[in-house]
Amino acid sequence: MYQEERLEFIIDFLKKHNRISVEQICSLLDVSRDTARRDLVRLEKEKKIVRTRGGAILPSVHNEVKNYTNRLHTVTAEKKMIGNKAASLIYPGDRVILDTSTTVQACAEQIENMECTIITNSINQAEVLSSKPEIDIQLLGGKLQKEHRFLYGSTVIEKLSEYYVDKVFIGVVGISENGLTIAHEEDGLVKRKMIQQAKQVIVLADHTKLGNTDFFRFADLRDIDLLITDTTPQKEFRELLRKNNVELLTADFEEGEE
Repeated sequence: MYQEERLEFIIDFLKKHNRISVEQICSLLDVSRDTARRDLVRLEKEKKIVRTRGGAILPSVHNEVKNYTNRLHTVTAEKKMIGNKAASLIYPGDRVILDTSTTVQACAEQIENMECTIITNSINQAEVLSSKPEIDIQLLGGKLQKEHRFLYGSTVIEKLSEYYVDKVFIGVVGISENGLTIAHEEDGLVKRKMIQQAKQVIVLADHTKLGNTDFFRFADLRDIDLLITDTTPQKEFRELLRKNNVELLTADFEEGEE
C-alpha cells in the first residue's frame, strides 16, 4: 500500500473512531512502527491530526460564527417558529429584555403592537420594533460591536442594573450540561447581567444548539426558567433540563414529555 493510501485510511479511521494508536496502524496496515510514525508525522505537518502519546486524534473543529447580517440570511423556519412562540408570551404592560441573537430577532418581528416596554442592546431589535408605535423601546448605549451589531461594555452593564423586568429572552450558541455558552465574551457578559435583572429567563434555541458547548459560559442551566426549541429533545437532554428545573416548550406545540 502506498503512503497516500495509508494516510487516507488513517484519516477515515479517525473520523469513525476519534483516535488511533501506532499499534493499530501497524496491525491494520501491516507496517512497521517506524512507518506508522512517519505517516503520523506527515499528517501532523499537514495539520490533519494532533499527535498524542502513542497515536493521534483529529484536531478540534470550531464553527465560525458568521456576522449578524449573514446569520439573518440563514434564519430558518425553525427559528421563526421559536420566535413566534416566544412573542406569544409577551403581554400588554410587560417589561422585557431582548438580547442580540437572530432567533430573538425572529421574536421581535412577531411581537404584537401593544403597550409594553422593550429593553435591548441590539440595534437590529430596536429597528424592527420602531415600526410598532405602541411599544416603548429602551436602547442601551455602549460600544458598538460592528460585525455582530450589538452594544456592549461597562456602560451597558451599569444601565442594565437599573432595570428590573418581567422577562428576558436570550439566544445561545450552545446549551448543554456545561451551561449556556456564546462565542464572544463581551456579548456573554451583557447576557449574564440581563439574566440577573429578570423575573423569568427564557432561552430560545433551535435543535442545532442543544448539547453543544461554545467558547464562553455566561450562565448555568439552573439560571433558566424556560427553554423554547423547535423539536422535542432526546430523553437524556430532557432529563438534564428536569434536574435543573428548566421547563421545556416546543414551538410545534408538543409538550416535550415522554
